[in-house]
Amino acid sequence: MNRSLYFRVGALVLAGAGLLIGFVLFFTANRFGTSTTVYETYIRESVQGLEVGAPVRYRGVRIGRISEIGLVSSEYRRPQGDSFGAAFQLVFVRFLVDSSRIGETPNIEEAVKQGLRVRMASQGITGVNYLEVDFVEPERYPPRQVPWAPRNPYIPAIPSTVAQVQTAAEDLLARLRDADLPGKLSGLVEALEGQLKDGDLAQTLREASALLKSLRETTERADLPGTTAELRGVAGDARALLGAPELRRSLANLEAVSAEARRVVGRLPGTLNSVDATLRGARSTTTDVQAELAPILRDLRAAVSNLRDTTEQLRRSPSQLLLGAPPPAPEARR
Repeated sequence: MNRSLYFRVGALVLAGAGLLIGFVLFFTANRFGTSTTVYETYIRESVQGLEVGAPVRYRGVRIGRISEIGLVSSEYRRPQGDSFGAAFQLVFVRFLVDSSRIGETPNIEEAVKQGLRVRMASQGITGVNYLEVDFVEPERYPPRQVPWAPRNPYIPAIPSTVAQVQTAAEDLLARLRDADLPGKLSGLVEALEGQLKDGDLAQTLREASALLKSLRETTERADLPGTTAELRGVAGDARALLGAPELRRSLANLEAVSAEARRVVGRLPGTLNSVDATLRGARSTTTDVQAELAPILRDLRAAVSNLRDTTEQLRRSPSQLLLGAPPPAPEARR
C-alpha cells in the first residue's frame, strides 16, 4: 500500500518536473546557445502597445526582442541640485539583438554616426507595436545626449511615423491659431467693401451697367418686328421655290440623267472587252499576212536576181540574143 502511494507521488513529481522543463524550453526556445547583446534606447513619446517580448526588426527582419521597459527616472538618479529636466521624462527600452542574425557590422559608435536609429512602429491594423532599427540621415535626426552613463550600448531613438504626423498637425494648428484668421478676414471684407463703394471694382460695375443700358436702348430702337417679317417672307419664298413644279421636273430630269449615266457606265466593261477582242483578232490577221507574204517576197527577190543576171549577160554580149545557140536537147540535159 505504501509502496504504491510512493510510486504515484514520485510519478506525479516527475510529470510536474517534465511539464516545468517543457514550459521553460517553450518560452526560451531558440535562446540557448545564441550570442545576444543588450542595447537600450530612450523614447519620448508614449509606448502604449509596446510590450516585453515584442520583436525587434531591421527592415522587416526579426533580429531580437524587447527585454525591459521602464521610466528613466526610476532607473537613473538625478544629480544633486539638477532639476527634473526633459531627459528624465523619457522611457527607456532595453532589447536583445542576436549577433548571428546581423552578421558583420561596424561597432555601435560608428553605426550611430552613420545614422543608426530606433523607432517604434505598428504592425498592420492590429495595433501591436515593435521596435524598428534602421539607418536614417544623421543630420536630420542627431543623437540625443543624456546626462547619465548608459548601462548598455546606447542607440538613439527617433519619433515614430504616428508621432511625426501628430507633431505636424499640432504645428499646423498652432500656425493657424497664430495667423489671426478672424482679423485677416475682417480686413479682407473691409477692402472688398471699399472696392464696391469707390474702387476699381465699383467703376467696372458702373461701366458694365452703362453698357447693358446702351444695348437695351439699341435693341428697342431697332425695327425688330419689320426684320422678323422680312425673314418670314424670305422663308416663305424659299418654301415656294422648293415646292415649284419646275424644280421638281429639273430634279426628275437630273435623276433620269443619273440613271442613264449609271447604265452607260455599266455597259463600259462589255465594250472594253469587245475592243480588246477586236485588237487581238487584228493582231492575229497581221501575223497571218506576214506569214503569207514571206514566201512571195523570197520568190520576188529570186526573180529580180535572175533578171539582173540576164541583163548583165546581155550587156556583155548583145548578139547572143539573136545568134545564141539553141537550148540543149532534153537528152543532153539529162
